[in-house]
Amino acid sequence: MGKAKKSLSGLSMKLLPAYTGLSTIDEVLENPRALRLLWLEILVNEHLDISPWQHHPAVQQAYEKACQWFTAYKSLIDSMIARHPLPHNPQPVDFREYRVFAEALRFATSQA
Repeated sequence: MGKAKKSLSGLSMKLLPAYTGLSTIDEVLENPRALRLLWLEILVNEHLDISPWQHHPAVQQAYEKACQWFTAYKSLIDSMIARHPLPHNPQPVDFREYRVFAEALRFATSQA
């Protein structure tokens, strides 16, 4: 049953297959570049089921980062993509990553 969930996660990915060519969380966890982008996939894709990896430190970190960016840019994100809100996290975002955030949000909007 766990194996089925893992393979299904690739079906719902939107951003990472286009940016990295990877289609499963397991593949992402083995690729440092993809792992740095996982927070963006979580941010723009509410259908991504990360629950099988919820205890993995890198996935936890990506989820927290997605929550930070959602909190900081909730109005912008809500105006561009349909998704349920992520939990409030008022920790500051690293504004050096704004360009990649904006690019990912624009990509997700074009795919909707």
